[in-house]
Amino acid sequence: MCGIAGFLSDGARGTAGGAGDADARFHRAVAAMTDAIAHRGPDDSGAWVDAAAGIALGHRRLSILDLSAAGHQPMLSADGRFVLSFNGEIYNFAELSHELEARGCVFRGHSDTEVLLAGFVAWGVDETLRRANGMLALALWDRAERSLTLARDRLGKKPLYYGWFAGTLIFASELKALFAHASFDGEIDRDALGAFVRYSFIPVPASIFRGVRKLPPATWLRVYAGDAGAANSRAATPQPYWSARTAAEQGRRRPFTGDLGEAANALETLLEDAVATRMIADVSLGALLSGGIDSTTIVALMQQASARPVKTFCIGFAEPKYNEASYAAAIARHLGSEHTELIVTADDSRDLIPRLPELYDEPFADSSQLPTFIVSRLARGAVTVALTGDGGDELFAGYALYPRCLGQWRLAQRLPATARRQLARLMRGAAHAPWLADPPAGDGEPRSGRRQRFAAKLAKRAALMRGDGPVGILAEKRAHWDRAADLVPGAQPLAWVMNDPERWVDADDPLQAMMQADIEGYMTDDILVKVDRASMAVALEVRCPLLDHRIVEFALSLPDAMRIDEKGRGKRVLRALLGRHVPPGLTERPKKGFGVPIAAWLRGPLRPWAEELLGEQRLIEGGLFDAAMVRRIWRQHLAGAHDHEQVLWNLLMVEAWTDRWRAHIRRPAGA
Repeated sequence: MCGIAGFLSDGARGTAGGAGDADARFHRAVAAMTDAIAHRGPDDSGAWVDAAAGIALGHRRLSILDLSAAGHQPMLSADGRFVLSFNGEIYNFAELSHELEARGCVFRGHSDTEVLLAGFVAWGVDETLRRANGMLALALWDRAERSLTLARDRLGKKPLYYGWFAGTLIFASELKALFAHASFDGEIDRDALGAFVRYSFIPVPASIFRGVRKLPPATWLRVYAGDAGAANSRAATPQPYWSARTAAEQGRRRPFTGDLGEAANALETLLEDAVATRMIADVSLGALLSGGIDSTTIVALMQQASARPVKTFCIGFAEPKYNEASYAAAIARHLGSEHTELIVTADDSRDLIPRLPELYDEPFADSSQLPTFIVSRLARGAVTVALTGDGGDELFAGYALYPRCLGQWRLAQRLPATARRQLARLMRGAAHAPWLADPPAGDGEPRSGRRQRFAAKLAKRAALMRGDGPVGILAEKRAHWDRAADLVPGAQPLAWVMNDPERWVDADDPLQAMMQADIEGYMTDDILVKVDRASMAVALEVRCPLLDHRIVEFALSLPDAMRIDEKGRGKRVLRALLGRHVPPGLTERPKKGFGVPIAAWLRGPLRPWAEELLGEQRLIEGGLFDAAMVRRIWRQHLAGAHDHEQVLWNLLMVEAWTDRWRAHIRRPAGA
């Protein structure tokens, strides 16, 4: 696990001062970029430069495999043709190395980076990525073709940003590395800002800045040096080598045909291998144990494969509503893990809030980012690698939203599509009527509060009514605000998987479509972003066995009856597997989630901080948001008339982010 950065410049050749001076300038420039993400790789740093070709590759290393100098990056292939800067882990690197050795390859070390390079030489980029099982973001320079290839893993566990500025392609694991390049010019994208206010994250491939993109998961992009090549590369399209949609379609064409016991057997076999390969490390290893079904399953299989007690880590909360630490402790005792628990106070969480814009250098507002960072920091005190249960909800229909969306869609279908859309427009218009949504001053509680809550419910029902199928309804339920343009003037909707029916699986199975959309959307853009930034801020490598692509493909082949049981509970096959290792009484309970009481904090200890960031004059001068609308929902929240917790948290994260990165941000035109 590491951080990468670099650039390819059109104007690098023929500059004054000679080749040596140009190389030195390139080294300084790429070193500044990698220094900005030193937290991702505190153990080593490196750079490879060819100023004559206009290329600079940088790397920060968190040493996990082959701690010797043989694992240093950027790394050259044995034949000298390729140079690689690689972030991630290839879990089947031993298997690939055996195949390559049979072809005559000789390895000087035992790092997965060296195996990847040999694969690129032997099989090419696309085929090597298809063969590799792991998480990755990489930059590969081909010295023969003078081309740069950027690539990202299948599920998007590792981030990669890129953009063209002043004739230079800049790329990095995090935006703060782009900020460090002299050519970077960061103009805020209103449409991306609108999407963020609506969803709490910015969907792939957009970023908060115009001209900066996120490379989509499971794709690679190739750019050629030289003026003509660079001009063509601006229109280059990322090339897919895998997709969740294809896996979902194949899963329906060739569904699993065994019974529940056979499905649990097949899943256990796959998961045992996924866990075992993710336990390979030359450093200390443990697991994050929340006490839920997903993390408990992972720890159970880890302990089964380990001769020593597995180190497990959990945090609890002083507020009983959010505390599941006792459940995790009971599971740890049953499994025999070496358990570490930390009870977190409200002050512990609130003290982290000023750090969030540094950790998340693109606006991000899933409030569980706070406990995720705290548990990562706790684990990093004892281990360098931690396994987690991320992915279980999306792969095995664990979200209660899924059956609710299916039920609402069945009801909505009783009306013709034209009638549904017309009714949605009428309901939406009524919901936004000033007399209902924002009663006049003096119209006090409880009548005013009842009106506002009714208006909010009406707006939500209208959004659900106009939803395009179950996925459209799911997208509306994932949203925290009805109309982004009300808060971000001029913002237009961004196209992404959750609102684009053309990207949904072509199957007569709405549950399959919702799961596929969540895998490509919510999981990639929210869950995995949260985990990556929180863990890498403390240089903890997090590995997710459930997100092994073989398990994803298997999960998408299951019939719905193996996902949701007759009681409406998801994860049926995962529960069946876990029951072989842990008594159901230890895990069968209502889910509490991993959140914090933001709503109450905003009315209490966070109110002065929030009031400053949401001050009317500040908002007017900033020009990003409609100040009157923001102040309106802030008043409603403070009065208890309506709980605007999430949209306010979104707004606050943007304002805090602009304060932290002001020197690198240019307001959008008209702001």
